[in-house]
Amino acid sequence: MFRMKRFTSKTQKIGEYGEKLCVAYLKKSGFEILDRNYTQNFGEIDIVAKKDKVLHFIEVKSIQIDVSHETNTKNVLRETYNPAENLTKQKYIKIYKTVKHYLQEHSVSYETKWQIDLYLIYIDSFHMKHKLRKIENIVFS
Repeated sequence: MFRMKRFTSKTQKIGEYGEKLCVAYLKKSGFEILDRNYTQNFGEIDIVAKKDKVLHFIEVKSIQIDVSHETNTKNVLRETYNPAENLTKQKYIKIYKTVKHYLQEHSVSYETKWQIDLYLIYIDSFHMKHKLRKIENIVFS
């Protein structure tokens, strides 16, 4: 069963909301949610999901933006905010190590396909809307 973390700071609450939006999107898209906030001493995986026999280890990066109705949201997202920059190589290494531990702990077959995905959630608090972008099968070299 999922062990949900307790979020207290504003940034943590934005992250938690972004994860909830991501889970809703994944379920609507046919994913089975296997685990959330899988945590080890060396790292965490926000969401573990499965679709079409592929395991997806999902990192969610959320950001709250405040744009007025006069501002073009697409321009603001493209020019100003890029939560993907928060996924550093060091963070990726921690996620990768955590994925390997998850695979071993859950006795996942070596033949099982898996990938690490990044979901970016832009939360526009003024309009109470959000935008989701995904980057699938990310690899740092």
